[in-house]
Amino acid sequence: MSFIKKFIEQETVNRRNLLLASAYGLGGLAALGALGSGPARAATTNPTIAWSYRDRTNPYWNYIVSGGEAFVESLGLPKTALVNLINEGSSEKSLADVKALLGKNGSNVALAIDANDAPNCRPVVEAVAAAGAYVSTIWNKTDDLHPWDFGDHYVSHMTWSDEGPAEQTARILMDAMGKKGGVVHLGGIASNNPAIERLNGLKKALKDYPDVQLLDAQPADWDTQKANQVMAGFITRYGDEIKGVHCANDTIAYGVLEALRAEGIEGMPVVSYDGNQQAVELVAKGQILATVFTNPYWGGGISAALAYYAATGAFKPSSEPKEHREFYGPTILVTPKDAQEFKAKYLDSNPKYDWKDFWGPSKGQIQYKS
Repeated sequence: MSFIKKFIEQETVNRRNLLLASAYGLGGLAALGALGSGPARAATTNPTIAWSYRDRTNPYWNYIVSGGEAFVESLGLPKTALVNLINEGSSEKSLADVKALLGKNGSNVALAIDANDAPNCRPVVEAVAAAGAYVSTIWNKTDDLHPWDFGDHYVSHMTWSDEGPAEQTARILMDAMGKKGGVVHLGGIASNNPAIERLNGLKKALKDYPDVQLLDAQPADWDTQKANQVMAGFITRYGDEIKGVHCANDTIAYGVLEALRAEGIEGMPVVSYDGNQQAVELVAKGQILATVFTNPYWGGGISAALAYYAATGAFKPSSEPKEHREFYGPTILVTPKDAQEFKAKYLDSNPKYDWKDFWGPSKGQIQYKS
């Protein structure tokens, strides 16, 4: 059985176990949420620290939450002190979980969250601010929503500038295709900011490759099994016209590689995104041409740290410049020539970070297109 097939099967088992754990661990919170949020309480020096995210069976989100746990441990607490709110890709559940958490703890909450999609970010932030709690967001928000519009309670938003790195991977892909032929793209959730930017990066690169045709682009919802199904459909529809595959993240690439293997297709150029350990190992072997690392471990820890230290009054977000309220996280392109060195530095063991150095690895203020 191939590594990719094992990954798909293990992902199914892990997801089922996580859902069971979530049902037991969050049942009380859900009941509180159904009753509505109670009156906000004054924040204390020991706020409840929570991370709301999609799915820990995904290696990317596992790194994110591991960073959050490392931050919690830096406070002298067990990592189990971090409250996990697992939304399984549901914006409705994401918001309901947050409201339940606020209903139980009032203002005494420091929350880090990916709101699952951009429109969901506003009601999450509004709920947190109304309770007098504190929130830091990553990845998904609308362009008209800004932390400085909510005083201190919307602490920060971090995203990654994905269009440029996705364009880099697309150029690597099309060069490997001999600068001609058909390419397919498998994306994330269609309304997710990173999914949009990574497809835009491919389209931008295509302008310089007149003999490369984009055959199709379909969402795979960041999911290995769905990606496997989408890629199988592409192979059925386009067959030998496909000369390369552009994937919006690593877990999508795993499903693509398994679909190619099932059809006996070897050596198809594939690129991905996220820099997960399994993907970097595949890059080192040449089975993936490139991936892009966004340092989710640091992102997960620093987002929790920002919310926590704002909640405790260690710093006042409204006194910070805008580049400290909305900022880009770091990205690193990983190719076969540097994959082993990269893996030793970032993945074989987690680097040590100063969780009070809030903006050290960040890459400047978020810029919006007019």
